[in-house]
Amino acid sequence: MVKNPLNPDISLWLGALERINYAGINKLMAIHRGFDFFKKSPYRNVPMWEIPIELKRRFPELPLIIDPSHIAGNRSLLFDISQKALDLDMNGLMIESHINPDEAYTDAAQQITPKRLGEILNKLTVRRKKGNNNFQHKLEEYRSEIDKLDAELIEILSQRLNMVDEIGRYKLNNNLAIYQVKRWTNILHSRLINGDEHGIDREFLKKILQLMHKESIARQTQIYKDIDN
Repeated sequence: MVKNPLNPDISLWLGALERINYAGINKLMAIHRGFDFFKKSPYRNVPMWEIPIELKRRFPELPLIIDPSHIAGNRSLLFDISQKALDLDMNGLMIESHINPDEAYTDAAQQITPKRLGEILNKLTVRRKKGNNNFQHKLEEYRSEIDKLDAELIEILSQRLNMVDEIGRYKLNNNLAIYQVKRWTNILHSRLINGDEHGIDREFLKKILQLMHKESIARQTQIYKDIDN
C-alpha cells in the first residue's frame, strides 16, 4: 500500500510506486489520503480528486483506495468523502474506527465507533459502471455532442492564441509592454460577469482565464525574445 505524498504532485506518487515495483514487489495498491494545501479548507488534507483520477487513468488496473479519515480530519465529513469516492469509481475505502474514539492516542477527531462505521457503510450507494443497452446508446449520443463541443473549443482556442501572437508582434513593433494591467482587469471583470449570466461557476472560469492569460504572456514573451536574439 503506497500512500500519496502530501505534496500534490502525481509524479512523486508514481515515483514511489515505481521504486517499490522495481524492487520486486508487484502486488501494489495506491492509497489516497489527500494533500497538504496552503489555502483555507474544511479538510485536513485537500482531496484534489483530479490527481487520483489521473492516476486511475494511467494505471486502470492499479487498485486505488481512498482514506476519508485523513482527508477529512473530522468525523462530520466522512460520509460525503466516502460517497464521492464511490461516485468516482474508486476501488475501496480505508476508514479509521475505534471502540472509544475520544480516547484514541492519535487522530481522535477523525475516528468513529464501529457502530457509526456500519451506519455509514449501509448508507453509501455503490454506482453501476454500465447501464442497459438503451442507456448506453443515449450516453454515447451525449458523449458525441461533448466531443463535438470540445473540438470547437480547441479550434476557438487555437484562433485566440493566433490572435495573441498577432497582438504580441504589434506591441513589439510599437515598443509596448507585454502586460497591460487595465486590459487584463477589464477582461477578468467582463468575462466573469458574462459567465454569471451563463451560470458558470466564478472560480472555475477565473482559473481558465488566468491560465489563458499566463499562456498569452508566455507566447508574447517568446516573440520578444526571438527578436532580441
